[in-house]
Amino acid sequence: MTRLAIRAALALTAVALAACSHYRLGTGGEPAFNRLFIAPVKSEALVPQAKALVATQLREAFIKDGRVALADAPGDADATLEVTLSGYRREPVVSQEQDTGLTRRFDVTLTARATLTDLRSKKVLFQDRQLTARRGILSDSGLQQADYQNLPLLAEILATDAVHAALDTW
Repeated sequence: MTRLAIRAALALTAVALAACSHYRLGTGGEPAFNRLFIAPVKSEALVPQAKALVATQLREAFIKDGRVALADAPGDADATLEVTLSGYRREPVVSQEQDTGLTRRFDVTLTARATLTDLRSKKVLFQDRQLTARRGILSDSGLQQADYQNLPLLAEILATDAVHAALDTW
């Protein structure tokens, strides 16, 4: 009986290892392109310095992901990603205890539209896809300072959203 149990356990282990041998971390989808050009970020939103921050975070996010190489010019790329910042909104969430007319915490939302085009086939893979980054800020040390500190974090969230939109299975 013990030999039978040992053989059954070994067979079960072999089957389990064979089943897991093809497992891969990540999304599993291969991008439709190998080299990506990220066009200069445009802005319709009145957010100072946001274009440069979002452009930097976009490049860093794609480099960190590693599934595609970045190209310096559209002629060197298989695809191009265009991002336009479309909105910046601050919504009051919590008022100050001493004065309910003053807001203590805001939810800040940075929105953008992204278009991904395959340059080889001239086919638009997606157009005006909505990207959204949202974070809360406290205005205790001043709203301007809180906004300034929050903007790089919003840009990072937006860039991560852009990577998923461009490289993960649509």
